[in-house]
Amino acid sequence: MSSPVPPSSVVADRLLDYAKATSGVAVNQACLDQYQELKLKKQHKYVIYKLNPNMTEIIVDKSSKDTDYETFLGDLPVDEPRWAVYDFEYSKGDAGKRNKLVFYSWNPDGAKIKQKMVYASSRDTLRKALVGIAAEIQGTDLDEVGHDTVFDRVSKGA
Repeated sequence: MSSPVPPSSVVADRLLDYAKATSGVAVNQACLDQYQELKLKKQHKYVIYKLNPNMTEIIVDKSSKDTDYETFLGDLPVDEPRWAVYDFEYSKGDAGKRNKLVFYSWNPDGAKIKQKMVYASSRDTLRKALVGIAAEIQGTDLDEVGHDTVFDRVSKGA
């Protein structure tokens, strides 16, 4: 007899506990909720995450339904790190339209050193809590997160 599958709320609680234990930074439940709304319900095109002012918890900075990729890039601050998930839609030859969830680690050159270090060390805490990511992009300037760069990454093997 197999053991029963725990409810999704129990799984989410366990993921949050694991994430908090590994870096000391917690993932706010709203981060997971917004991600599920993007992933399963398609209520958002992207969600941007940040650390709270005390740098102890990852929170939602912004979510949007705007499908313009340039708008998404404009929402990434030029001098502060962020993480984001974007529902990247693309066409590849005769295969038609496809979507992949892309996780972004945005750590611009102009950010303060302490911020860059805390964001870099907390990245895995958020990333491991977001199940179903197809590709990851790390960027320090807009060229590294540009549409063509991301398209090249997500379309490989597609």
